[in-house]
Amino acid sequence: MPDLADGESIEVQGSGSSVYTLKNTGGVYSCTCPAWRNQSAGIESRTCKHLRKLRGDAAEELRLGTPVVAAVRKKSADGQDEAGTEAPVLLAESWDGITDVTDWWISEKLDGVRAYWDGTQFLSRLGNLYVAPDWFTAGLPNVPLDGELWLQRKQFQKTVSIVRRKDQSEHWRQIRFVVFDAPGLKEPFEARIQYLNDLVQENSPEFAIAHDQQRCQGITHLKEELQRVESLGGEGLMLRQPASLYVAGRSSSLLKVKTFHDAEALVVGHQPGAGRHKGRLGALQVILPDGTEFSVGTGFSDADREAPPVIGSTITFRYQELSDGGVPRFPSFVGLRKDEPIVAVQSTPAPKKAATKATNSAPTTVAATPSGSASGSTTRYFEFHDEKSAKFWEISINETDVTVRYGRIGTQGQTQVKSFPDTAAANKHATKLIDEKTGKGYAEKSSSN
Repeated sequence: MPDLADGESIEVQGSGSSVYTLKNTGGVYSCTCPAWRNQSAGIESRTCKHLRKLRGDAAEELRLGTPVVAAVRKKSADGQDEAGTEAPVLLAESWDGITDVTDWWISEKLDGVRAYWDGTQFLSRLGNLYVAPDWFTAGLPNVPLDGELWLQRKQFQKTVSIVRRKDQSEHWRQIRFVVFDAPGLKEPFEARIQYLNDLVQENSPEFAIAHDQQRCQGITHLKEELQRVESLGGEGLMLRQPASLYVAGRSSSLLKVKTFHDAEALVVGHQPGAGRHKGRLGALQVILPDGTEFSVGTGFSDADREAPPVIGSTITFRYQELSDGGVPRFPSFVGLRKDEPIVAVQSTPAPKKAATKATNSAPTTVAATPSGSASGSTTRYFEFHDEKSAKFWEISINETDVTVRYGRIGTQGQTQVKSFPDTAAANKHATKLIDEKTGKGYAEKSSSN
């Protein structure tokens, strides 16, 4: 491999019009490119793509005493990549609605996959490897970058399915690495913004862009921008404090702003905690009136985890949006309903009147009216099957009472009863619920099925 003698220097052409100088001074190699200059490591421990191209990876590894590839992945017994050390990323707190954020930097909160570029590869927050094709990473510098692997708004699940693949598929061409920070640059955020813009312009990576930033002009501007982004299907906003430094871990210098929805769910189980929460609640297993079951693992105080809501109680939780499968995304515990609930929750199936002749295992199915509404004293039964679950949902209308029973097939499930002032209101509510279930893929079953 070519090399530089002590005191020797050469000029190399960058990817753009820039020309950089490589030099060896007493065994300390340097480069005038931004990637080398802006590293936080000591000058004797720095490298860049120009030095690696000149000297070769092996020579640079020998000089630095560490592999050029920043993270060596361990393999499990089945040959799969194991999670490594958590990536040292800056984590956001939620805006409290009070803190004056005038002059803070606003950017759209992207509905993608957080990715830490360590100079050679993409890592998740938890240290999992995203195996991106070489052509996707071409042009990315040998310095840490913080960003989002993003497809487009409301395409989170598709993005996840692409970046988690190990086959370096062509689907990666749909993805962009949207860079919003430079962890290795120990400078105020404004300097890091300029650095990222210069870096992208200089290296011209085909699949990477610098994220747009703008100054917040006040609370009115913030709310208008949030409304604009959400109207386009965006997730929310991020706020960065002026002149703030990049620090690993959660920090009040980075705030997230989102509109959340509140809903209620029935507690059906407790999941044990691990780590700091070992010996107490880890998450609540809950179920919605439509039979959708999921877990709520955040939002709890230490007191909540020591004495969690009992099975059969109703909680209020907050979530961002529904997934394609109807599951609330990022659910967070708000509190236990202490007022008189609108829906009476029972631990056993509601008794059926003799006229329905319904049983738990094979309820009588009454044909729908042409409008799809339920009328009179009727019971209808539905099932949903996919590769992950097998659920049932049953609705009975008896004059002004609407009874819903739901859960996993093979179990008694849970029952909820709601009363209305008249039969018209009860039928209208039942029709709405039936339309929602069939829209989610539930199929009606007869008693003979």
